[in-house]
Amino acid sequence: MNYKIVRLNTSAKSDITSSVLIIYTGGTLGMAYDESGALVPFNFGQILDKVPSLMQMNIAITVISFPEPIDSSNVNMQHWVDMAYIIYENYDSYDGFVILHGTDTMAYSASMMSYMLQGLSKPVIFTGAQLPISAMRSDARENLMTSLEIATAKANGKPIVPEVCIFFNHMLLRGNRSKKVQSVHFDAFESENYPALAESGIIIDYNFAAIKPFEEGKKLKYHNRLDNNVMVLKLFPGITANVLDSCFDIKGLRGVVLETYGSGNSPSEPWFLNALERAVKKGIIILNVSQCNGGRVIQGRYQTSKDLLRIGVLSGGDITTEAAITKMMFLLGNEASDAEIRRKLVMPLAGEMSLTGLS
Repeated sequence: MNYKIVRLNTSAKSDITSSVLIIYTGGTLGMAYDESGALVPFNFGQILDKVPSLMQMNIAITVISFPEPIDSSNVNMQHWVDMAYIIYENYDSYDGFVILHGTDTMAYSASMMSYMLQGLSKPVIFTGAQLPISAMRSDARENLMTSLEIATAKANGKPIVPEVCIFFNHMLLRGNRSKKVQSVHFDAFESENYPALAESGIIIDYNFAAIKPFEEGKKLKYHNRLDNNVMVLKLFPGITANVLDSCFDIKGLRGVVLETYGSGNSPSEPWFLNALERAVKKGIIILNVSQCNGGRVIQGRYQTSKDLLRIGVLSGGDITTEAAITKMMFLLGNEASDAEIRRKLVMPLAGEMSLTGLS
């Protein structure tokens, strides 16, 4: 891919205290209105005109843009491979990384980066905006400026937030714990099952107890093998045997994230359980997650979920659907045995789920 690289002249060289690589993939933040009033991607070489406050940050900023900005609804596995590769290739040259991304699939991309970049010990901050940067009331400037500050924040010479995060509307959230919940308000993301890592106001108030500790001497490992022979199956009252059979008969299907009710409950009719059991016996891996924002699967709490446990459906605990489906794609691409995939699906790889609540 032929990336576009821009190095911003943000400050006199002697004033520079840290460096950040911005990866612009697309999304509303990088849009501006043209003469006709239509939204078009703007040239990041001119970002200092849009956000002159960047000149005061004493940060050396480099921008790598995708050749063609993508609507986040079109994000696919190759885009994830490209994002992770850019970070891996430039890892030693920057103090932190900021990924500008559309909001619709940001939680999926942040989750996947947390798996693909094993051993990460620098900040990777996803951010975006609900309004274009040129709009009068845009949230883009605040989101970008604070993301850059977090990406370079250090304590005792070590990064304060050495993990993949989403910063949006004053809140810093663990990326693989996040979910988009708003399309018309600025508070687009929430993390119901894990506390915020920081909140920005007059100062940035870090929740150090929730942040992944910095690990000295960790070497970054880049994984680029992914398998998208997976699907999400959301239960609803009235679902039929034909629907389940059609899903489980998909050619090449290897994994299913099953969105159940409440704490992991599902229909108890024999036809339903038999369909799941047949799928498991075929080698399809099924991971049970809750449909509820803030839900937690506890298989065995009720009789219906006891049946799922008996037939070999795995419990996803308090993992989000976004983190679950990307984790499944990652493990299917990187682990040779189904036994190892099943083992790792129910244990945290990058802080995406709690040990408590697993069953």
